[in-house]
Amino acid sequence: MNIAQHVERMARNSPQHPAIRFEGKSVSYAVLNDCAGALAGALKRKGVRRGDRVALYLPNIPAFALAYVAILKAGAIAVSINSIFKAEETKFILNDSGAKVVFTVAELLSNVPREECRSVEHVVLCEGSNRAAQSLDDWLALGEGPRVATEDMQPDDPAALLYSSGTTGFPKGVTLTHNNIVSNIRTAAKYSGYLSGDGLAVFLPLFHVFAQNYIMNAGFEAGATLVLFRRFVPDVVLAAIRNEGITMFFAVPTIYIALLSAQVPKETLGTIRYFFSAAATMPEEISRRWTDTYGLRVSEGYGLTECSPFAAYNHKSKHKFGSVGTAVDDFEIRIVDENDNEVPRGQWGEIAIRGPGVMKGYWNNAKDTQWALRGGWLHSGDIGRMDEENYVYIVDRVKDMINVSGFKVWPAEVENMLYRHPAVKELAVYGAPDPAKGEKVNVAIVLKEGASATAEDIIAYCRDKLAVYKAPEKVDFVSELPKSATGKILKRILRDQSAKPGA
Repeated sequence: MNIAQHVERMARNSPQHPAIRFEGKSVSYAVLNDCAGALAGALKRKGVRRGDRVALYLPNIPAFALAYVAILKAGAIAVSINSIFKAEETKFILNDSGAKVVFTVAELLSNVPREECRSVEHVVLCEGSNRAAQSLDDWLALGEGPRVATEDMQPDDPAALLYSSGTTGFPKGVTLTHNNIVSNIRTAAKYSGYLSGDGLAVFLPLFHVFAQNYIMNAGFEAGATLVLFRRFVPDVVLAAIRNEGITMFFAVPTIYIALLSAQVPKETLGTIRYFFSAAATMPEEISRRWTDTYGLRVSEGYGLTECSPFAAYNHKSKHKFGSVGTAVDDFEIRIVDENDNEVPRGQWGEIAIRGPGVMKGYWNNAKDTQWALRGGWLHSGDIGRMDEENYVYIVDRVKDMINVSGFKVWPAEVENMLYRHPAVKELAVYGAPDPAKGEKVNVAIVLKEGASATAEDIIAYCRDKLAVYKAPEKVDFVSELPKSATGKILKRILRDQSAKPGA
């Protein structure tokens, strides 16, 4: 078994069919497979062995798919790094994973601190040039000649590490196996109805499990064409829909909200037969408005990085607005209380998941793995309820996590960074409602006596050291923070205050 066999199969059966369309150019399945084979050979010649980790610190460019498939062919493990992470965040993932090789671009090279990442032996530039790194073309040339055979992996062998905050704390490497991903992408392709003639819009980041597995890998599994964009730029994407033959559109709720607000004409989206939303809960009102405006529902799915990610689907045959649907093939979902006992239908509780996509565990983190997978169920940290027909409704998330346009922000990471600021005495980072992003990051700060700082200083400080979406949008300077009798900061009170009109 090897995930890369989906590309190999298409290269045999439909070699000239386009696998990727990007900025006006096509890459066929034959070319993708051939180049991935050469790159896999180069990886092996550079000392990468079965089970070694190779990092992808890349934007949405074809080289992401190429390097990903090559890594799997070589039997290595693909480590995805958010392309807007800064040096501190990148260093953490490289060191935690023990990555030997990093594929990146010249623009991001300054965020790869090699001197502080002892495991990194090679940095390969897939776009741009710099004397401090080798080029992808050089590595492809190194791999020319007799092709190395694709490694035959066991179903339980790790294939990918995608870093997630899990259900608590700092980023953890979610370890997904070949079987996790193969089973999940086949299910995704089945439920969403991918066809080889489809053009799939891919502007969501490939480092994220949604785009990586549900769109890219499932698309390759079905032999479809990925129409790849560096990012979501409305005018660019909308113009490409008809020109590139896009038939399937994948987005997060904020994008659907933006398109509705812009009153995009129905005919602009005329070639699209299927809309899908995930990564954050779609507001029921937006889902209904979209259906009324464009005549097609936005299908919804639910899952986590920890389950590859697809676990539930809101079916076309019986769609329920406001729900994320029922468990997909071979998955089970139940709602449990704090003692892991299943609650009656209609009551709130934590969503627990069991199925073939559930992760092997957190990389080198037995304690958190045991907690997340206790009792044989993945504990999502999401709060939901289930109706009598097994449809799941998301009610809330684990209390402190902030969801900014589908990206998880954990307050502890931002707080730890802000505590380095010389003017900060005490602080609390929390989420506040935002009509466009779902939530935004707020922070309440108690300054040290005699110290001074402005909101602009704090925001700039965070943006310099963390991904932009993690930086606070609103900073309040307060004389004290609300606390319990034991001294615990009560973020619930801060959230409630920020939700009041005029706050």
